[in-house]
Amino acid sequence: MDALKLIWHRITHWEYWPFWLIYYPMFPVWLYYSIKARSFFFFNAANPGMKNGGMAMISKMDIYNMIPGQFIPQTLFINKEDALEPALEQVLEKGIRFPFIAKPDIGMKAFGVQKIHDKDEFRKYMNWTPSHFLVQELIPYQKEVGIFYVRKPNEAQGKITGIVSKEFLSITGNGQSTMLELIKNNPRSHLQLKVLEQKFGDQLQNVLDREEEFILVPYGSHTRGAKFVDISHKINKDLVKTIDGVCSQINGFHYGRLDVLYNSFEELSQGKNFSIIEVNGAGGEATHIYDPKHSIFWAWREVARHWGMLCDISIANKRAGCAYLSFKDGRAMLKQTGDLQAQLKF
Repeated sequence: MDALKLIWHRITHWEYWPFWLIYYPMFPVWLYYSIKARSFFFFNAANPGMKNGGMAMISKMDIYNMIPGQFIPQTLFINKEDALEPALEQVLEKGIRFPFIAKPDIGMKAFGVQKIHDKDEFRKYMNWTPSHFLVQELIPYQKEVGIFYVRKPNEAQGKITGIVSKEFLSITGNGQSTMLELIKNNPRSHLQLKVLEQKFGDQLQNVLDREEEFILVPYGSHTRGAKFVDISHKINKDLVKTIDGVCSQINGFHYGRLDVLYNSFEELSQGKNFSIIEVNGAGGEATHIYDPKHSIFWAWREVARHWGMLCDISIANKRAGCAYLSFKDGRAMLKQTGDLQAQLKF
């Protein structure tokens, strides 16, 4: 696919538009809810148990510590200043073995998330990372969903407002084309070409066997090429009970998205064979909007619907004594978020 066709594809498929282009047109909606809540940074009260309501600049380790241990992977906090050998010794003492996942303690959009296969890759990651980070055991489940959960403070049980299935970026061989050619044949993978070339190098000249699947990016991140598919029609009573059973044990959590690795949807609904790899608070997107079948207008309606629930929950918690974020602190948080994204993006 040539450069012009690739550019045209990005223009005509809104899921590839930059974040600001998707959300800036919705500023009047946010302003409306800000007036209703009497604060531009009302979201802070949505999840009283999370710093900034879980909007941004919150330690992932702090969130993991809020979740009952049986629902999350083995996770270890690593100080950026630690030396390699002591850090690796901590990892092994925790029972975590290669390969494992490393990711920034304060991060976003899967920036800086890497699968670490050996000591040399761990050294490179420690030299690269601009901040403290987490080491996490590799979960064997091959499927991932994002489940959006909402529970008003006066409700006994919450609800699921959307589910997205995440298809990892991959290519399938035909016995003739090189991996590079296969990547270029699909706009979704072609848009990730620069990063993939850095990651795989000469390996991209290999030819895959017919029907051989090769996962290029083993993370369910839209910014890193994953395809998001809206499967909200699969919401069922058992799944709601399972997710509510987890979220009700997370102190001060009312609104956000759980990213979950699982074996089968039936087992997940029954509360079996799954692991929560992320909990996103007020800053969590209802990522089922990114399904290519949805128009930008549908997506805007869905975002507005979720912001409405965010506002109602924040107002209710404010009345119960939870404070909003001050304008000064809110601006500082936004600046810190921008600076962090610039550091992590590569």
